[in-house]
Amino acid sequence: MASVKICGFDELEANQAIKVDIDGVPIAVVRDSAGEVFAIGDTCTHGDISLSEGFVEDDTLECWAHGSKFSLRTGKPLTLPAYEPVPAYKVELIDGDVYIDTAVVLAV
Repeated sequence: MASVKICGFDELEANQAIKVDIDGVPIAVVRDSAGEVFAIGDTCTHGDISLSEGFVEDDTLECWAHGSKFSLRTGKPLTLPAYEPVPAYKVELIDGDVYIDTAVVLAV
């Protein structure tokens, strides 16, 4: 699958997550305070909760329900109760737009 345009870079608020769906795959997209954009699986591996409703802190996204923090770079859980990672996807910025390629999984 080729990269899919998600939104304009300026449409993403710093330290906020949004949920997008690409061919049935829910993805949390985050622009951090440094302006870097990340895309990880949106479903917490502990409790089937949407991570995009959680809290962005530094380079993590925290599940609002049980507090597991996931690395935005790798998708790995950094705190319990989650112990399984979520996928981390390739993000490209092209002419001010954000593209995600779900065929390129950076880490699982």
